[in-house]
Amino acid sequence: MSSWWVNHKQTFRHEFRGGYIWSPKRRKDGSRNIFYDYMRLVRPGDTVISYADGHVKGIGLAKSHCYTSPRPDEFGHIGEVWDAIGWRVDVGFLPAVRTIRPRDMLGEIGQLIGMKHSPLGPDGNGRQAVYLAAISDALASSIRRAVGIEAAPLQAEEGGNSTNIEIDLPGVEEWERIERQRIESAAIPETDRLALIRARLGQGRFKENVSRIEICCRLTRVSNPVHLIASHIKPWRESSNEERLAAGNGLLLTPSIDHLFDRGFISFEDTGQTLISPVADPDSLRRMGVNVEAPPRVGGFNSDQRHFLQHHRSSIFLAAVSE
Repeated sequence: MSSWWVNHKQTFRHEFRGGYIWSPKRRKDGSRNIFYDYMRLVRPGDTVISYADGHVKGIGLAKSHCYTSPRPDEFGHIGEVWDAIGWRVDVGFLPAVRTIRPRDMLGEIGQLIGMKHSPLGPDGNGRQAVYLAAISDALASSIRRAVGIEAAPLQAEEGGNSTNIEIDLPGVEEWERIERQRIESAAIPETDRLALIRARLGQGRFKENVSRIEICCRLTRVSNPVHLIASHIKPWRESSNEERLAAGNGLLLTPSIDHLFDRGFISFEDTGQTLISPVADPDSLRRMGVNVEAPPRVGGFNSDQRHFLQHHRSSIFLAAVSE
């Protein structure tokens, strides 16, 4: 398990009480931000230190991997709204028994703060440019002791081993519900409406369209259509109506591979090279038919598929950029 530090700033009240952390996917100018990309590396069971207004306010355990989610409605007009779709990780936070200021603990933690990508400056104050950052287990342990929350009570509060529990992704469920309501109320022919709704499940007209260019699951090579799902490369919930039915926005995958692809545990290069997320469970992938030691090449993609795969790698795949 890893340890993380989140500088909440103005969103502390909503995130701490709501049980999550959320960030845009990119900076306002469209460039990548390592402190947003770190969201993609969080695993269930990881420790998350909550910091706001100069104090450590509590500690949490991550309850989900990172996933794409709309900007929380409760944020209102706080901060600059430039990215309506961002990264979310669900976290079970516990308030500190004793709120502490890291700058008052420099004698103990000064050597643990680090330099590059540190969430704290040399003076012990939070760095304004940092949202989420990785920290050492030693620093996390020092903070836990100082605020009165040890690892065991934190695990007990969260119900034990959270890494083995699959939970709902509330942001995604609500998002898809709203998109379906928009389709149902749109002034479009009934046959098109039904096709768009069925496309969410990888069936109907969308599957027929994808089947014209795909003949089997790229990884397992299963070719019987009964066992295949037409998986959106750019997720249904993020796509326009045209993209939801476009053959180039799909791959035929078995259900287990569809799950891995949809959640960002695997992706593909334009050349066909399979990409494995660093937060994916290798044993699970092997059991699902993915060769983790030697990820296969799965064949080339057409120009439309390459366009959508670029979106998948940058906005769905769970891997951070390097700086």
